[in-house]
Amino acid sequence: MRILIVEDERKLATAVKQGLEAEQHTVDIAPTGEEGFFLAQTQPFDLLIFDIMLPGRDGIEIVGNLRRLGHRTPILLLTSKDAIEDRVQGLDAGADDYLGKPFAFSELQARVRALARRSSPEFGVTLKVEDLELDRSRHVATRDGKLLELTGREFELLEYLMRHLDQVVSRETLAREVWKETARYTPIDNLIDVHIARLRRKMDDPWPKKLLKTVRGVGFVLRSD
Repeated sequence: MRILIVEDERKLATAVKQGLEAEQHTVDIAPTGEEGFFLAQTQPFDLLIFDIMLPGRDGIEIVGNLRRLGHRTPILLLTSKDAIEDRVQGLDAGADDYLGKPFAFSELQARVRALARRSSPEFGVTLKVEDLELDRSRHVATRDGKLLELTGREFELLEYLMRHLDQVVSRETLAREVWKETARYTPIDNLIDVHIARLRRKMDDPWPKKLLKTVRGVGFVLRSD
């Protein structure tokens, strides 16, 4: 998973980062609430870990703002404020879990695993849409049991579309989430269209039922029955 830690205690943030990276996670750190809020809005993360007491915006305020903006990423709050009313306030703002300081790293690991399991099935190892199946752990995609010879980018593109089944995804979103082009100084719409066409030839054209649709003027959608 890609995890964002928003924590102003540098020693603690570094220790947590090192521990999570040892578990094969990718971890970014933001030392202030403003920076954490910006990164959470502009970068794709699978889990957000916020301290409540932060310079600038506090963690509860940021969580509430993210939820009001429609962000669904699981959020874990870390704080030395361990009163019941603080827990309730954090959870009411939209946090998924709460861990008081000081804590054992093994407990943090358990909370991270629980939030990964609790999040929607799209984060599972295997994604399946009718006879189309994608195994994230083996980096293999098949349709009707037949191996699809996908490039790395095509695999990432298919995975994103499967994770957002029946949702129309714009080229701008694909540029940001798949190509990681957060600032689109040079439009890559044509490049995206080329990859969509190649992906369609491999995972749709050989079969009578077409799953990948183009919504003219909007984007693309992977449809199921």
